[in-house]
Amino acid sequence: MTDQLGALTTIFTEFYYWVTVVLMFLIHVGFCMYEVGASRYKHHQHTLMKNTMLIPLVTVTWFFFGWWIYWAFPTGPGLAPSIMTESTGLVLGGGFGGNDLANPTNALMAVNLNDHIMGVFWAAFLLFSWTAASIVSGAVIERITTFAFGILAIAIGSVFWTIDASWGWHFDGWMLKILGYHDAYASGVIHAIAGGFALGVLVVLGPRIGKFSSSGEPRNIGPRNPWLVTVGLFLIYTGFWGFYAACNVPIYDLGPEYGMEGVTFFTATNIYLTPTTLSGITMNFLMSLSGGLLAGYVISKGDPFWTYSSGLAGIICASAGNDLYHPIQSMIIGMIGVVIAYKMHYWVERKYKIDDAVGAVAVHGYAGFVGLVICGFVLNGYPSSGYGVGEMWDGTTYAAINPLGMFIGAIIMFFVLGMLPGYIIAKVLNGMGKLRIPKEVELAGLDYTIMEEAKDDEKAVASASR
Repeated sequence: MTDQLGALTTIFTEFYYWVTVVLMFLIHVGFCMYEVGASRYKHHQHTLMKNTMLIPLVTVTWFFFGWWIYWAFPTGPGLAPSIMTESTGLVLGGGFGGNDLANPTNALMAVNLNDHIMGVFWAAFLLFSWTAASIVSGAVIERITTFAFGILAIAIGSVFWTIDASWGWHFDGWMLKILGYHDAYASGVIHAIAGGFALGVLVVLGPRIGKFSSSGEPRNIGPRNPWLVTVGLFLIYTGFWGFYAACNVPIYDLGPEYGMEGVTFFTATNIYLTPTTLSGITMNFLMSLSGGLLAGYVISKGDPFWTYSSGLAGIICASAGNDLYHPIQSMIIGMIGVVIAYKMHYWVERKYKIDDAVGAVAVHGYAGFVGLVICGFVLNGYPSSGYGVGEMWDGTTYAAINPLGMFIGAIIMFFVLGMLPGYIIAKVLNGMGKLRIPKEVELAGLDYTIMEEAKDDEKAVASASR
């Protein structure tokens, strides 16, 4: 840092991302409360422990290979040329997937006075990873083994969502260049893929005992603690402010990227380096939240569980284009996403006997998928990225946002990188006998079984010490 202004800019950016990490931590607190409120008392401790242990599992694997995947595979299997070359100045260190700072053995991945961005940026993406794993966690409560969930959390948190972020949430991503994919606040990149992954797992895992009658009619296993559900979802709403802010770059010079050589023009941008403002996305966030809550209240006839969840679904549906939407568009899009997600949830439940315990597939998966498709129509012709405004240094251009590209992107997110891997991994775990808890344990309750095992261990220790 050579001058005071440069130092202030750097330190502000570092602190900016640090604050987003703190806020996003509330998302995980909210998921814990939400899932405990939705589960039955006999499974509470297991539900909490499952959500707690995904933190170290995903954090450690994210450090060793998840972060590297994001930087290593933006061009996919050779589908588009990379702009991360020495001539563009975008390579930060060279030979480790285009960014050596993602190498876990690099000195800058330790405490280092030269690193003011990588650590907090790494942490912001890590909290996105926790969110992806937590989405899956809610759908499978009360019947999955801790071992199986740990494997699934690592898979979605440190591998598959990271691949889709590299493809569609990276300035060098091939989906931007070829498809015109645009997903500013992760309708698809985190939510559609996690919802699809959860659906793939649920197909193999099966419903909770007693969910369906002998005639196949679904029974409502409602939340056991509405207060915890309410507070949990409000914490998730609060954490989403950090989520949105972390998807932005707070200070960026648009000059060179917009073909304005020699011009300095600083502004905030989204993750694609397309200009936006915190002011604009604040209005859109609140309008999409409000649209979701209103639509959820009406379509569920005032059901509290679905009303609160629909606020989240409204945000998720509008998130793909909330950097560019008008506030009224955000509200209407949030409403549309809630109606479709609600209807799809009960249609899939009845037809395919899928037991999604908290509606995670609907709120995140279906709403996220719909949000991507709608974005393709509403923002048709807009630049998919800040790099798509003018001709690139190598003569290439990025595709503009378009309906077909966004629909293909939604398929990739929900089905190709979400549902298919979730189904395959769950199938393998099931074949090993490691996916689902035994029937007698499910009936007695995971917490009761754990306590009985602990008592047996204590008796064995006491007996051996005599």
